[in-house]
Amino acid sequence: MSRTADIKRTTGETDIQIKFNLDGTGKADINTGIGFFDHMLNNFARHGLFDLSIQAKGDLYVDCHHLVEDVGIVLGQAIKEAAGDKKSIKRYGSAILPMDETLIMCALDLCGRPYFAYDLKFSTPSCGYFETAMCREFFYAVSYSAAMNLHIKMFSGENDHHIIECAFKSFAKALDMATLVDERIESVLSTKGVL
Repeated sequence: MSRTADIKRTTGETDIQIKFNLDGTGKADINTGIGFFDHMLNNFARHGLFDLSIQAKGDLYVDCHHLVEDVGIVLGQAIKEAAGDKKSIKRYGSAILPMDETLIMCALDLCGRPYFAYDLKFSTPSCGYFETAMCREFFYAVSYSAAMNLHIKMFSGENDHHIIECAFKSFAKALDMATLVDERIESVLSTKGVL
């Protein structure tokens, strides 16, 4: 069964198309117009072993807010669509990742109920043309569009580039774990019978 999604979303502020394959090899073709954001999304694809294409345009003359948030919305929709009925997947995933002085934990549950908890702290307003405040907005949008319970916690970190990159990588590893198929799970991992 193909676990893929191809979603296009156009608003008065952004135009976004995402192609996503949960069972990929880490191939990425990312173009958002924000170099640092492209770098983070490439890391997400590579470390989660997802195939990911994102072509996004937006009103960057305003700032990066609309584009980053809307990419999060569409990526969340793509994750939800690709996961399908969630039959036989592990459902839960977590990862604690180091990157130099930084240590970040990501834990998630593909439960169908959105919830988001986050405590990353930054010392600068931006990394390149990516505003550090947009890291929270991106992951919030993903969690609510995908209907997942998502926690991202920082144990240590000083360099904002490292903190954000570590968050994207740990999210990738946790999502890969949660979407792995386990043949022992005959339907879905829930006493309700649905997720």
